[in-house]
Amino acid sequence: MPSQRLAVIVAALWWGGISALSFLAVPLLFASLGSPAVAGPVAARIFSLQCWAGLVLGMALLVILRRWRGETGSSISASALTTMGFVLFAMLLALLQEFGVAQNIVTARASGGNLRLWHGVGSAMVLGQWLCAGAVLWRLSAPRPA
Repeated sequence: MPSQRLAVIVAALWWGGISALSFLAVPLLFASLGSPAVAGPVAARIFSLQCWAGLVLGMALLVILRRWRGETGSSISASALTTMGFVLFAMLLALLQEFGVAQNIVTARASGGNLRLWHGVGSAMVLGQWLCAGAVLWRLSAPRPA
């Protein structure tokens, strides 16, 4: 099924992007630049771009998964609905991170608020997105019965 292959590629891009940016690029950025005051705004921009990419890739996955119904002529399977749930939850986390947590980090940095708390919440949301994207990739790459 061509759309299954496309879905696996999109899910791999999503999971791989989160993995590379969150767990490699951002820590390397802080290690290389030394100063959190310098690295922080660059990392914030990377996380913002990652959120938007996650929303676009998630939407693409939802469209692809929805089209599977049309290809098979039957209703959407429980497995596809579960996979869609993981996609939607990851997209919700991305939106909350972008429009809630990121603003609270900026505010906490400027006002001396609880920066540690908001960084922890943001990190948990990134981890949640990574786990959801990984679950989607795992589910989509499983062998399908003929």
